[in-house]
Order: sequence, then C-alpha cells, then structure tokens
Amino acid sequence: MELMTISEISRGFNISTRTLRYYEQIGLLTSGKKENYAYRVYDENAVRRLQQIIILRKLRIPLKQIGVILKDKEQTHIVEIFQENILTLDCEITALSTIRSVLQRFVLQLNNRIGVNVKLNLFDDNELLKVIESLSLSKIDFKEERSMDDLNKANEILTNLKDIRILYLPPATVASSHYIGENPEDVARKRLDDFVNSVNLQRIKPDLRVYGFNNPSPRNSGETYGYEFWATIPDDMEVPESIVKKHFEGGLYAAHCINMGDFHEWQPFFKCILDNDNYEFDSREPWGMEGSLEEHINAFTYYQSFNEKSKCEQLDLLIPIKPKTKVE
Repeated sequence: MELMTISEISRGFNISTRTLRYYEQIGLLTSGKKENYAYRVYDENAVRRLQQIIILRKLRIPLKQIGVILKDKEQTHIVEIFQENILTLDCEITALSTIRSVLQRFVLQLNNRIGVNVKLNLFDDNELLKVIESLSLSKIDFKEERSMDDLNKANEILTNLKDIRILYLPPATVASSHYIGENPEDVARKRLDDFVNSVNLQRIKPDLRVYGFNNPSPRNSGETYGYEFWATIPDDMEVPESIVKKHFEGGLYAAHCINMGDFHEWQPFFKCILDNDNYEFDSREPWGMEGSLEEHINAFTYYQSFNEKSKCEQLDLLIPIKPKTKVE
C-alpha cells in the first residue's frame, strides 16, 4: 500500500484534517514524512488504526477509552470498557422510555378533554395546569414505577449542550494569518505563532485572544478550503508582510466550549440557536463561516510556555446572534 497524504485520508474517511491532527496530539495516531513533501503521510498500519478509531467512535466510545483499548494487547480492559458503555446506553434508554411515558400520559389526558375548550397556553389554562400538576405528583407506570424526579434525571442525561453562554466580544485590532490550500490550519497557525513569538505578544498584551475560522469554508468533503487565524494586538502595533492588520467589530455571540477535536458539536450547537426562543442567528463578517468563530482558549498560557509540543486543549465555538424581535 502506498503512503496516503493527510488530504487523501481526509477525503477517503470523511474526517477533518484538524481531527486527524488532534488524534496525533493525544497519541491515538501517528504519521510520517515523505521525501520532498512537507505534509503528513500515513502508512498501512496508521490507516488500519484510523479505521479502528472511527469504528469505536461510531460506537460512542470516548477517545480516552479508545486509547486504552488500542494499547491493550492482552484485551484485559476491553470487556470492562464495553460493559461500562453498555451501562451508559441502558441509562439513556431508560431516560427515553421515561420521557415517552410522560408524553403518552400527557396525550391521554388531553384526549380525555377533547371538546372541553382546552387551550394551548399552559400558563392561562387551569385544566392543563391540573394535568401537569397531576403528572408531577403521580408515578409513571412504564415497566416500573417512576416519579418526576426520574424525568428530571432523564433530561440531565439527554441534554448534551448544557453550557451555552451568551457573551459580548469587544471590538479589537487583530493580526490575521490566512492560507488557502492543503492543511490550511497548520500553515496559517505557524505563521501566526511565528509572529506572536517574534514580538512576545503575550508579554505586550497578556489579555490577547486567538480566533480562527474557515475562509472559505469547504462546500463538499475533501474540497480545498482556507483557514484564517486572528490574534488581538495593540492598535498601534506594526505587523510583517506575512500578517495582515484588520479590525474586528465584535458583538453578541452564543458560546459553547468543546475539547479540541469535538468539532461535530457545531451541528447540534447551531440547531440549539436556530430553535432558541430569545435569540436568532445574525450572519455577519467575517464571511468565511457567516460570522462564526472558534476561539482558542488560554492563548496567553499557550504562548507563554510555547514549544513544539504546545497544543490548544479547548475551544469556544462562537455563533453570532441578535435578540429576536418580539411580535406583539
């Protein structure tokens, strides 16, 4: 088997180059270098290992446990890990069953009141308030007795995005590093890192922040795209030719924190915003991701202790928003 480039792997397995790099950072995957080629390549063993990682991720096995499984030559811990995940799935199944039971009970109560002028406004209709009150005080008969405390626990289990915050990002002057082509994040990041380290930006501006976004975003899997990094800088700072000085308008954003590599959480995060009663998506500059950004958390610490192994552990996914107009 011939060596595969990171772009070929990304297209063939429908996985982002950032995720591949993160798998390497945490020791799940290894790559090599090919003569006269600047980027990562993968041999047959690495490709086979990636296939195993993808299968285990589809089975919802956490990355830390995948690391244990792949290192477990004697297979002494694999059964234990699988049983632990089966128990987690059982809890989720129980949670779904509980919610299904409550909905069935609710529908039954409503059906019994057809023709009694039942309104949809729960806060103004005493009949429906009585139904809700009875649910909170009764047991739910579905394979076993369950109370509304169980329903609350079920919601905790099934709610994946618990930490969405609403915040204001202040306007700022930024140093921009932008690259379109193979491994755009790597190239753009190196340029930014070289600039920040050359001027000791973390000392000059200890409150520096680092943002990133696709620019342009790929329309199809494996398509060439670009990535742009921003680092906030003092307004009067000069930048080299490899860096472009820009102004960030700031504004209101919804934020959701992820561990590096969990970029699949963009989709449910967007859905939460689209379904929100109080805020709506507010497309704006920079247009690469319609105004959405990825903030690399703890930029000061990253640069203060910078070395070849430095890595960003967490990101804030940022979606531009505005309050919904209330219809009277």
